[in-house]
Amino acid sequence: MPILTKDEEIKNILESSKNVAVVGISNDPSKPSYFVSEVVKSYGFKMYFVNPKYEGQEILGEKVYKSILDIPDEIDIVDVFRRPADVVFTAEEALKKGFKTFWFQPGTYNPEIAEKLSNLGYNVIYDRCMKVECQRLLRK
Repeated sequence: MPILTKDEEIKNILESSKNVAVVGISNDPSKPSYFVSEVVKSYGFKMYFVNPKYEGQEILGEKVYKSILDIPDEIDIVDVFRRPADVVFTAEEALKKGFKTFWFQPGTYNPEIAEKLSNLGYNVIYDRCMKVECQRLLRK
């Protein structure tokens, strides 16, 4: 699969996906991972939050997991809120777990990881905010 850049491709991903793993969730409402997740959840996505710091707690009414590997269900989108250097570990876990689309939020893009995942056949989206794309491309 290529790196997806066209609105139609991204809309298709959003419409065909149900389960979203948010890696790097924060319990601080002023942080992008929190308010982006709040909006994405409002579009009917099932949210799975990953951050070892908040393991076992609830954020936005959802349990927080230590690792992507702890999520009991299949994942459609891995939505990343981590520094580009830390995305290597996130991608390794995601590959072990299984997923369809790897979404780099703005400021998280790691070109080596994006190319690797794309070459392995995964959808890759970067430099786009999932909240903005939901608001722009999906109807509520």
